[in-house]
Amino acid sequence: MRAKILVTGGNRGIGLAIATALAEQEYEVLLGCRDILEGVQAAANIRGSVFPVHLDLSNPVNLSLQVEKLLSIHPRIDGLVNNAGVLDKTQTSELNAAQMVSSMQVNCFAAHELMRQLVPLMNQRAYGRVVNVSSGWGSFNEGLQGPTAYSVSKAALNALTLSWSKSSEKGVLINSMCPGWVKTRMGGDDAELAPEEAAKTALWLINAEEDGPNGGFFRNQKAIDW
Repeated sequence: MRAKILVTGGNRGIGLAIATALAEQEYEVLLGCRDILEGVQAAANIRGSVFPVHLDLSNPVNLSLQVEKLLSIHPRIDGLVNNAGVLDKTQTSELNAAQMVSSMQVNCFAAHELMRQLVPLMNQRAYGRVVNVSSGWGSFNEGLQGPTAYSVSKAALNALTLSWSKSSEKGVLINSMCPGWVKTRMGGDDAELAPEEAAKTALWLINAEEDGPNGGFFRNQKAIDW
């Protein structure tokens, strides 16, 4: 039985590159997207077993119900790539609470909800892989250089990764990664990396052996500091 991986934000950019690479490696891919029509179009262009699923990360109540529905159809999900994210560039002094909550919801709280529902099932089967797509802008070691809402929410995602990794059973690996500066709608045309290059670390973590890393932060398949 082929492993089944859920990728959020899978209809474009890094998520699409990850989903495509996973399908090429003969994983079954659940392509999570806010706009199901975009997901259907993206899935149609990928060779392999790819199934678009509707997930709206911006609404916590809807997301919880959507994940419950997803599990009723796909009760065994072996891997999760929390890739979807938002970049709010509002300056710190002008950033209001609602904007902070919005960034935290998509970039951190939604990842927690997905892990809350999926990781216990992975623990029961003693197998699972979770990859949280974070950013160097969420690293204290690198100075939280990005816009405040984005940096703080990604730093929180890193903290969440470490916390969840401590509750995972043997065989379940939970890690964060920084894809680098990538040519996507978020990263812009001047970015250094193609999405396919950025996806390599996610693939490496998904394919990790049982004794692979757990609770780490990686870029270019190498550990980096929080």
